[in-house]
Amino acid sequence: MNPTMRDVADYARVSPMTVSRTLRDDPSVAPEKRSRVLAAVAALGYRRNEAARTLRVGGSTKLLGVVITNIANPFYAQLALGIEDHADKRGMRVVFANSGENTDRERQLVQDFAARRLDGIIAVPAANQHDHLDPAGLAAVPVVLAASPPHRINVDAVLLDDFGGTYEATSMLIARGHRNIGFLGLPAATWTGSERYRGYVAALEAAGLAVQDRFVRRNQPHVAAAVEAANAILDQPDPPTAVFAANNRNTIGAYRAIRSHGGTTALAGFDDFDFADLLDLPLIVVSYDAREIGRVAAELVCGHIDNPSSSPLARRVVIPTKVIDYPNAAS
Repeated sequence: MNPTMRDVADYARVSPMTVSRTLRDDPSVAPEKRSRVLAAVAALGYRRNEAARTLRVGGSTKLLGVVITNIANPFYAQLALGIEDHADKRGMRVVFANSGENTDRERQLVQDFAARRLDGIIAVPAANQHDHLDPAGLAAVPVVLAASPPHRINVDAVLLDDFGGTYEATSMLIARGHRNIGFLGLPAATWTGSERYRGYVAALEAAGLAVQDRFVRRNQPHVAAAVEAANAILDQPDPPTAVFAANNRNTIGAYRAIRSHGGTTALAGFDDFDFADLLDLPLIVVSYDAREIGRVAAELVCGHIDNPSSSPLARRVVIPTKVIDYPNAAS
């Protein structure tokens, strides 16, 4: 068992108060007692519980809580690195939790972070229901959202240009002569899902093309589901000549389905990923700096930690995207 302050006091033959004063560098402690206490600390391997002490005195925990939706998605690894980059510069540590795209679990996690008095929270919401992310209900712990704007709460958000990236990539497919373009999307209840679908629809409409619902599938939670959805689209009479996939798992699923159908369908997808340049299909990807999303979110939440009475006007930062046409993919 970990030694306690009482253990140190008994070992050094002093009171627990003397141990506490010694560890606070209180000059009132006699040198001889100080030496005994420090020797006892070294002998027993005692370490003070800084978290408990912080809760008692009402100080900073030096901790940021981060709630993400899918720990298996590489996007969150880069997001985490960006958050940690900024946190490290401030001597802070980051606690990560996975909601599994479940709003009830997300609610429990942020309430737990607030109860533990973490200094701030960064959340990637699982849906558009955000009442539980309002700092007013979280003991005034500042909250910043990533990849989703706030819905009926007044907090900062860091977003991707989901609409613009999808619009540009879909427009490139149209410019190459594709008129029937399939779509593998994300849940409509999420900002990312709705914005990427909106970009797809807008690009078709700008070219005078109608959306064909038979070519649209949404809410594929994993690669296997994306393969199944893509197969359902490609198995139809007069199938699409191109497919837009709304994230990397849908892109990989679509690629596998396209290969099984002869590999003649063009492919575009949101999210760059390792080895994307090695695929033997026409390939367009919407790329962006996920680490920058995390860095900016951490910067915003730390700004509220430093200035609790800062402007109540919520800020919205949009991280740009760029469309990459890999030169060694098939043309």
